[in-house]
Amino acid sequence: MSAAAAEHPCAGEPRTLLDEAENLRKRNPGQRVEIIGGVLIVAPPADGAHGRALTKLMRPFMMAGLDGGETEVIQAIGVWLPSGPHDYAIPDLAVVDADVEEHLMEFNCYAPSAFRLVLEVTSSDYQADLRNKVTAYAEAKIPVYVIVDRKHQRLHVLTDPADNEYAHHRIHAPGEQVTLPESIGAEVKLDVEALLKAATPRQ
Repeated sequence: MSAAAAEHPCAGEPRTLLDEAENLRKRNPGQRVEIIGGVLIVAPPADGAHGRALTKLMRPFMMAGLDGGETEVIQAIGVWLPSGPHDYAIPDLAVVDADVEEHLMEFNCYAPSAFRLVLEVTSSDYQADLRNKVTAYAEAKIPVYVIVDRKHQRLHVLTDPADNEYAHHRIHAPGEQVTLPESIGAEVKLDVEALLKAATPRQ
């Protein structure tokens, strides 16, 4: 995410979490800085397998016609979260309404109402994707959250956010073909084994 420079407070004013996030982002180029539940999270740069998995993932969404017309498929777009006064996340991949740029909040992040799906490919700090972001995305009422869980070699599909949690959480193993909810705008099928293979570093 290319964040706009945060305004620095006047002398004597306390620094906000957004100020700290911007400072961390500048000091750690290539790392992803997010604020989830009022906690600053800094993720290391993605490895090659992480990027390869995202490339594989984009294909079925684009083939389904979700990148053009009413929706777009975008990597690393910021979503403003209601879980705290300065909370935001940068999902690896998102399906958003085509008018997403009309829903700019602040810090180059957009209103969660413009997001139909968010997707994360886990990195070394996989706990954030499997725990913190589950709560944050559910509270933001993002309809579908998909996690490519490289640590445990499975795919999570979470749907129907209510009361700050997802009512349905299905876990899929290699060998399964997963059809995502058509509420994202089209039928998208994911091959779990192929995605996990792409996401595994080559030795």
